[in-house]
Amino acid sequence: MLIFNLIWTGVQASYGGGAAASLSFSYFTILTYWGLAFYFLFAALHTFTYARHGTPLLAHFPRPLQALHSLLYTTIITYPFLVTIVYWAVLYSSWFKTPYPRWTNLSQHALNSLFALFELVIPRTSRPPWMHLPSLILILALYLSLAYLTHYTRGVYVYDFLDPENGSGILAGYVLGIAAGIVVIFLVVQGLVWLRKSGTEKKLGREGRFHGGRAKAQGDAELEATRQWEDKT
Repeated sequence: MLIFNLIWTGVQASYGGGAAASLSFSYFTILTYWGLAFYFLFAALHTFTYARHGTPLLAHFPRPLQALHSLLYTTIITYPFLVTIVYWAVLYSSWFKTPYPRWTNLSQHALNSLFALFELVIPRTSRPPWMHLPSLILILALYLSLAYLTHYTRGVYVYDFLDPENGSGILAGYVLGIAAGIVVIFLVVQGLVWLRKSGTEKKLGREGRFHGGRAKAQGDAELEATRQWEDKT
């Protein structure tokens, strides 16, 4: 979807052409969707190597890269919900008249949360570490810098609510509201993962075929191996 969207936008003058395609990388929505795509790509690779050799490729990564992969997982189970909520509550104005914008917007502002929910419900990963919460807020702050850099270089605000001319108080309210939103979403995600693990593993005893791998930092490589590295630092 992402590749097609870049090509379609780039060749269609009515959608802005190449300028609009390049500008898409300044949208938080698009960036989080790329994050989902790359996570599933690497998750598939790790799963394939785990199935073939009993050890995922991730287990051979240096500890800092394992920690970054763990943070990537946390972003793809939190940011999509933030994107969906902000879009439908703040940015959405009217339904789309043609099929293409319907497809792209539903994919990026509805299916994104469905993909995140899948990752919360189906895998056996543990709760994200609490130290990821300030990292999520920091990434949002860095994106804010990117948004204003885009305005400086391209002369446009990717999101209208970032325009200070709307009022500094309104702008501050949006920024603080989004920061508070990611905190709430992180807490909800923590609770959902706890409920899933408590129900499936503790009450039902469904620990999984490769449950023993956890003791070797394999079963939950995204988080368990990372926590071992974090405990040593």
